Amino acid sequence: MPTWQTHEPCHPFVVSLKPTHLCAVLPPFLSRFTPSLSNSLSLSLGFPSRSSLSTYYTNPHFRFRFAEMSKAGALDLASGVGGKIQKDEVLSAVEKYEKYHVCYGGEEEERKANYSDMVNKYYDLVTSFYEFGWGESFHFAPRWKGESLRESIRRHEHFLALQLGVKPGQKVLDVGCGIGGPLREIARFSSTSVTGLNNNEYQITRGRELNCIAGVDKTCDFVKADFMKMPFSDNTFDAVYAIEATCHAPDALGCYKEIYRVLKPGQCFAAYEWCMTDAFDPNNQEHQKIKAEIEIGDGLPDIRLTRQCLEALKQAGFEVIWEKDLAVGSPLPWYLPLDKSHFSLSSFRLTAVGRFITKNMVKALEFVGLAPKGSQRVQAFLEKAAEGLVDGGKYDFSSLNRIFFHIILPILCKNGNISNLFVRVSCF
Repeated sequence: MPTWQTHEPCHPFVVSLKPTHLCAVLPPFLSRFTPSLSNSLSLSLGFPSRSSLSTYYTNPHFRFRFAEMSKAGALDLASGVGGKIQKDEVLSAVEKYEKYHVCYGGEEEERKANYSDMVNKYYDLVTSFYEFGWGESFHFAPRWKGESLRESIRRHEHFLALQLGVKPGQKVLDVGCGIGGPLREIARFSSTSVTGLNNNEYQITRGRELNCIAGVDKTCDFVKADFMKMPFSDNTFDAVYAIEATCHAPDALGCYKEIYRVLKPGQCFAAYEWCMTDAFDPNNQEHQKIKAEIEIGDGLPDIRLTRQCLEALKQAGFEVIWEKDLAVGSPLPWYLPLDKSHFSLSSFRLTAVGRFITKNMVKALEFVGLAPKGSQRVQAFLEKAAEGLVDGGKYDFSSLNRIFFHIILPILCKNGNISNLFVRVSCF
């Protein structure tokens, strides 16, 4: 597959070509289907169709779009596994990561005590898988009928920006920003300057590449730091948000206090937070199994109860005033992209067929040495997490209904008083 890379970070039109032999194999096989299906599947798998390649050469806009998609290919997935970890040390890193978790005899206190090492190993190992299968924004979103996964994610990010009430030119902080998908979307949507806080060097490097491609490198950047010890002065930001990120914190209160400290008085903090409702039964083995699968598959030291998150927010200085479960009455379930019974060409890599192909592709790439040893094990615990997430959403009895996904969304009260008020919204 051709992969377009910039020779200089902020000049995406200066490209080099890396050929992939698999590209010559897959499109002819797919051409047995209808031409349109062949093209759709080729693009979904990361292989360009013949028509898309010809369009690239004749259309500068597509040349930019191809650069924007440059990390979506099979070899980029393989080469990205391990992030900044030396490739001959990936298997060892996988083994160390696994030992933190219940499935391998790990304990919660050990995960919390070593959260920085655990979470860094996790994102070094999984980021290329995330980008290959999910895109640049690593989070879920409620979804309308007829709406693609990407459209729902964008709408969800726009909704957050609107709730923050951000204005052009303001300074915004993204806590735990990943490779910056939401950062770029919110910056373009609101004309704000967004700083991404992240403790993973590989994700920051990748995020800066994508910022240049998106043209927001002058107004948006990343800072490498722990969100438990932010390197910012008090009252620095006009708004702060976190999207499914502070769940990695070993202590919710400590993290929320840091956010409160760097936020200007009277301004907003909004967070999509992973947590469990009181319906979770710690004595139920099936509940514990699903919780453990999600923890190892998502790099979590623990999954806190909703009331624990709310109490931590209050103790940090915020006031919770409203909550709503967005899963109730939602036309489509939040877990739909991961449900193997669901098929979608636009999210083909997440379907049962797409995941089967990815699994065997990773196996083949690891066998021939293009992917580091341990890649299959990373794919395996991510698959286990996907199964746990779907199981948690599908159970008929109420104790597992929407256990794992709730959002805490704070807003500013406009009643004449300067105060930080919060809205809790259960998202999934």
